[in-house]
Amino acid sequence: MYKRLKKAQVFPKTNGISPYVWLMFSILPFYFIFRASTDIEIASGILMIILFFFCYRLTLNAKGWLVYVGTSVQILISIAMTLLYNYAYFAFFLAFFIGNIQNRAGFITLYTIHVATSFLTVNIGFIKQDKFFITQTPFILISLLAVILLPLGNYNRNKRGVLQEQLKDANIRISELVKLEERQRIARDLHDTLGQKLSLIGLKSDLAHKLIAKNPEQARLEMKDVQQTARTALQEVRLLVSRMRGTKLEDEIIRIKQILNAAQIEFTVEGDSNLRNVSLLSENVLSMCLKEAVNNVVKHSGASACILCLEETSTAIVMKVKDNGNLGSNGLNFKQGHGLQGMKERLEFVNGTLEISLAEGTTITTRIPLITKRTDKEENA
Repeated sequence: MYKRLKKAQVFPKTNGISPYVWLMFSILPFYFIFRASTDIEIASGILMIILFFFCYRLTLNAKGWLVYVGTSVQILISIAMTLLYNYAYFAFFLAFFIGNIQNRAGFITLYTIHVATSFLTVNIGFIKQDKFFITQTPFILISLLAVILLPLGNYNRNKRGVLQEQLKDANIRISELVKLEERQRIARDLHDTLGQKLSLIGLKSDLAHKLIAKNPEQARLEMKDVQQTARTALQEVRLLVSRMRGTKLEDEIIRIKQILNAAQIEFTVEGDSNLRNVSLLSENVLSMCLKEAVNNVVKHSGASACILCLEETSTAIVMKVKDNGNLGSNGLNFKQGHGLQGMKERLEFVNGTLEISLAEGTTITTRIPLITKRTDKEENA
C-alpha cells in the first residue's frame, strides 16, 4: 500500500508545487464563462477549461512530441477563451510552462507562437469594443507583459541550472582526471627512482653470487655496493614521498656516477652542469631524463663508456647521453620501453623534445626551450 502511494505523488519532483499554485486560480475562468448567455456556451466553456487543465497537467512531466501537442491544444483553448469569453489569463499558465521547455528550438517556436497569438487575440478583443473586455485593460496589459518576460526568465533560469549541473559534472571529471594523472606521475617517479636501483641491485647480487667461490673479497665489495645502492634507493623514495624539493642536475650527476662506476662503465661529463637560466621544473625534468637514460645504458647497452654532454644556448638547454654499446636485438624493446615513454611525457610538459640515435652506440638527446627573463634595461625601455 505504501509503495502505491509513493508512486502516485501529488507534486512532481521536477516542477515542485509552483504549477499547482497557479491552478488555485482555476476558479477565475468559471466566472467569465457563467456570464455567457446560453447553456451551450457555458457547457462549451466548462469543457474547454477541463481540457485545458487536463492537457496542462499531462504535459508537466511529458517528453517529446506529447509536450508540443499538449501545448498547442492549450494555445488554441487560450485563443478561444479570449475571443468567446473575454478571458485572456490562460496566457499566464502557458507563459510559465513554455519557459520550462529546455529544448531551444521547441522553446523558440512555442514562445513565438504564444506571443503572436496572445497579441492578436487581445487586439481583436479591443477591436470588438466589448465593454467588459475594455475594463480589464490594465490586467490584460500586465498579462501581455508576463507573456513576453516570464518565459524568458524561466528559460534562462533553467539553462543556468543545467549549466551549473554540467559544470559540476565537469569539475568531478576533471578531479578524476587529475587523480589519474597523479597516479601516472607517481608510477613514473617510482619507475625512474626505483627501477634502475633495483636493476643494479639485482645485477650486483648476481655478480657477487658468482664471485663468492672464486673471489670472496670482490664479492664482499659487490655486496657493499648493493648495500649502498639500497640505501640510496631508500633515500630517493623518501624524497619522492615527502616532495620537499625537486631534483638538481648536479646532485643527479653525482648519483649516476656512482651507479655507472658500480656497473664498471666509464663516465665522462662534458659541459657545465651548473645550469643558470633553467627553471627548477625544467632542471627536474632533465634530471629525471638523465636518470632514465643512464638506467637504459646500464640495463640494455652493454657499454663500457658513457658520456654526458650539456650545452646551454640562449634559446634551449641540450643534454646528450652517449654510450658505446650495441643494443642488438634489444633495440626494439629499448625504443618501446616504459621509461622512454615517461621521458617523452615529461618533456612534452615543458615543451621539450626527445631524439634517439642508434648509430655508433646510442645517443639520447633531450632539448628543453629556455624562457629568458627580460633585463632591467629592457623592462624600463
